[in-house]
Amino acid sequence: MRKHIVSMFVSLDGVTQSPGAPDEDASGDFRLGGWTVPYADEAIGASVRDLLAQPFELLLGRCTYDIFASYWPHVPAESRSRGIADQFNPVRKHVATHRSDTLDWHNSHALQGDLADAIRALKLQDGADLVTFGSGDMVRQLLAAGLVDELRLLIYPVILGRGKRLFGHDALASAFTLAHVTSTPGGVLVTRYTRDGEVRTGAFE
Repeated sequence: MRKHIVSMFVSLDGVTQSPGAPDEDASGDFRLGGWTVPYADEAIGASVRDLLAQPFELLLGRCTYDIFASYWPHVPAESRSRGIADQFNPVRKHVATHRSDTLDWHNSHALQGDLADAIRALKLQDGADLVTFGSGDMVRQLLAAGLVDELRLLIYPVILGRGKRLFGHDALASAFTLAHVTSTPGGVLVTRYTRDGEVRTGAFE
């Protein structure tokens, strides 16, 4: 069975909304879009390259898909991002969407039917691991269904106070193991958590 790996930018208070640009997602009158940009450095790029070092397929929500599809196919050959573009553009892309319009980015297809059922079926197939970037609405649904196997959280040293958060009240109670952690010069924690069964409880005597 292949794994589902989620990579997400998150603030200290759990907000994931509009990390990359002011107009990325201003819903709910969110005015702090682009909050990760001042912390961008080579260490952040290295964490992405590490995640993509093994074979993968992309699993994306529609909003993130549209952002990626408008950028990655058009990266110039001389750009520093060209290496990632050359990985993203050819791979199979699974998209959670209710819209009927065409998915134009090469090798993209829409998931059919119930989202959780579709992901369970994908995980049972042979093939590379499924990697999700962003896609917060979709990820919250999959956390509720217990279908996220690994969390790659980049935790930024900011408190945003409001905005869409990674974990909803319906997230399935689950234990994770901290498999790796490092920090960037700007103070971003780069973490990798792997699923570790059910939550264990106890009492102090």
